[in-house]
Amino acid sequence: MVEAAPAVSSRRLTWQRRLAYRLATPVALAILRFWWSTCRIVKVVGEEHLQAALAQAPSLLPCYWHQHELFCARWLLEQRKRGLKLGFLISPSVDGEVPAMIARRLGAQVIRGSSTHTGARALRDYYNLLVKEQISPVITPDGPKGPRFKFKPGALLLAQISGRPLLPMAYAASSAWLVSWDKFVIPRPFSRIVIAVGPPRAVPRTLGANDSAAMGALQEEMEQELHRLARQARAAL
Repeated sequence: MVEAAPAVSSRRLTWQRRLAYRLATPVALAILRFWWSTCRIVKVVGEEHLQAALAQAPSLLPCYWHQHELFCARWLLEQRKRGLKLGFLISPSVDGEVPAMIARRLGAQVIRGSSTHTGARALRDYYNLLVKEQISPVITPDGPKGPRFKFKPGALLLAQISGRPLLPMAYAASSAWLVSWDKFVIPRPFSRIVIAVGPPRAVPRTLGANDSAAMGALQEEMEQELHRLARQARAAL
């Protein structure tokens, strides 16, 4: 587990909060697992692309819109049998304690960092996980605060400096609630789920950091690919 410096916050992780979180975590985890069990993944389109990415390198960068976190993450967590070791960036604030505990219980590595407060540290930690520990940290290129459906350049930079491929993903549910700023997809119980996985995408090391036109073109290309995968998942339901 990689720990970043805690963010500045008026809230502190007191022993009372720590105890409450330790008690709440197994309850939240049980609810999550039960809810997951009521929904059925009926198809994975492009499943072979994960194996192709792992054949290129022992770690990779799964990426999907923030709204698709719930079931893309679930499916990826189930791929440990293929040798995939998954990681998540979770806020270092007090509010991130329970999600971090849940992620660890599910067998994932946790990076305690923030894209706004500890971005440079998180980038370094991501690199160490990818290259030195062969862990695949999830990237949500528009999250957690948006703007929605904008592929920020950080994922491309990380893929470039690490030499690890991006693995674009999306999912669709037969019935779901859409909440929050990004229309976060929460499948209703007993929904059918389709996952769509795209071909792995490498970012050339020769791409100049100051070549804004080329970087912008790659961002646009990845945005379109994630939208394509979302349409593909919906069509397969």
